[in-house]
Amino acid sequence: MAGKFRAVFFATARQSKYPAMLTAGLALAALSACNTGSVLSLEPAVDVGAQTAAVPQYAGMQKLVPSNPYMTQAAYPRMDEPMSPVEQMPASETDCRQQLKRLDVAYTDLAPIHKGQCGIDYPVKVSAIGNIQMKPAATLTCDMAATFAGWTKNELVPSARWRYFSGVKTIHQGSSYSCRRIAGEGVLSEHGKGNALDVMSIELNNGDDIDVRKPGLFAFRTRGFLNNVRADGCQYFTTVLGPGYNYDHRNHFHFDIKNRKNGYRACR
Repeated sequence: MAGKFRAVFFATARQSKYPAMLTAGLALAALSACNTGSVLSLEPAVDVGAQTAAVPQYAGMQKLVPSNPYMTQAAYPRMDEPMSPVEQMPASETDCRQQLKRLDVAYTDLAPIHKGQCGIDYPVKVSAIGNIQMKPAATLTCDMAATFAGWTKNELVPSARWRYFSGVKTIHQGSSYSCRRIAGEGVLSEHGKGNALDVMSIELNNGDDIDVRKPGLFAFRTRGFLNNVRADGCQYFTTVLGPGYNYDHRNHFHFDIKNRKNGYRACR
């Protein structure tokens, strides 16, 4: 086809009164025709992640940040970096991952995260616990992921079935790993170590979406369910803070596994 095009091209040029102009014009058209469809898109193909602020019902959340540990100030955040296959884990981390598999946790190993005082040596990104989706996926230490998965399967799911006669479909979380300090205290938050997770709502298979915010006066079933969430969580986590504790926790439950002296637990 290209040879036929060149033959017609030069024949037309010789017969024209303005061979030079025609030759240049046809050459330009030929170049355009040859390049059609071969120009690559310059828009970067990256995963921009899911941010809590993008969820309308949680737009009032001020102090929590997205869970993506690689978020930058550029227009596009970096994608999660998978762990190198040659990297060796301590035995405790290997054992913990065996526990995640027994709990049927869907997770991905990520590269170490180090940012000043913040970071996780062996982070995992949890996307589901059995049939229960985690949205967005949560970046945590393996210990925190295993603790949360155990609580979900042993306490949250039975409580939902008892109160609502339904299984749990999705856990909507607002913040997992994020490098920040506790507001007003200047102390590094457990979020900065990957040991904390904030739950915003719990979506059930029957379509109910249970908002963690303090329920109305006559919402007896919801109130009882959220009371169970708080009380049962104290058996697994060293910190459980939720609506009623202070203004910052008015719309979510904060769970963490902070190591305290004498085994002290803060459940409020």
